[in-house]
Amino acid sequence: MNTIFYVEYDAAHHSPFVFDIPEGHDCWLLVITQTPAQFWVNGKLEEYPPHCAVLYPPYQKIYYRACSEQYMNDWIRFASDELYVTDTSLPLGEPFPLDDHEYCHKLFQLLVAEHSFQKDYRESSIDYLLRTLFNKLLESCGQENIGPQHYPLMKLRTEIHNNPSHPWTVATMAKTMNISPGYLQLIYKKSFGLSCIDDVIHSRIRLAKEYLRYHPYTVAEIADRCGYRNVEHFCRQFKQLTGVSPKRFNTISES
Repeated sequence: MNTIFYVEYDAAHHSPFVFDIPEGHDCWLLVITQTPAQFWVNGKLEEYPPHCAVLYPPYQKIYYRACSEQYMNDWIRFASDELYVTDTSLPLGEPFPLDDHEYCHKLFQLLVAEHSFQKDYRESSIDYLLRTLFNKLLESCGQENIGPQHYPLMKLRTEIHNNPSHPWTVATMAKTMNISPGYLQLIYKKSFGLSCIDDVIHSRIRLAKEYLRYHPYTVAEIADRCGYRNVEHFCRQFKQLTGVSPKRFNTISES
């Protein structure tokens, strides 16, 4: 069971901001920074960039402070007897960079909403949200150093998957990130294991499968809805990725 004592997102504090609890809380504290901050780690103050998470167990010294005019974070103070919290392999009292800070921020927004209203499934909803949040934190711990282009890349990939029919080109994608097309292709493949254009193609074919299975569109209509201006080109790419033509795939799906 989890008990939230307080949860907040986009909490803003003006300099000089210092949070100093020498004996720690009698419960858990999870902080996710949105701005740079200094944390007391291993007996000294160290500065960390934005989008870091730090988990404090009960009775561990807590000290962090702003290192700019404004400090902003998401944070939750809570008690728990759940093993995913009490036996976590996350580092304790030591900040680490987040792989997907926007995802975690949305989870904090949902936790605030669930905590604010006494609804029937409040307790289980909070548990699921916290489990998901801890999963995202564990995923982040497995990441190597997160470079300055990591978050723009994550945002770009999300946009590609959410809107595959957009007329994506390497040049326009690179322009949104203010980098060269060659550099985009290099870091995209290094981050996700495939090129940005291959990701567009995979996303389009995935959407085409959905249309073929569940919508009464013609192959030409599906091609257009998936961002193809040439039906033959669509059919060729579809077969390259699935091994069958769109018409054959539709027959298989119906059988």
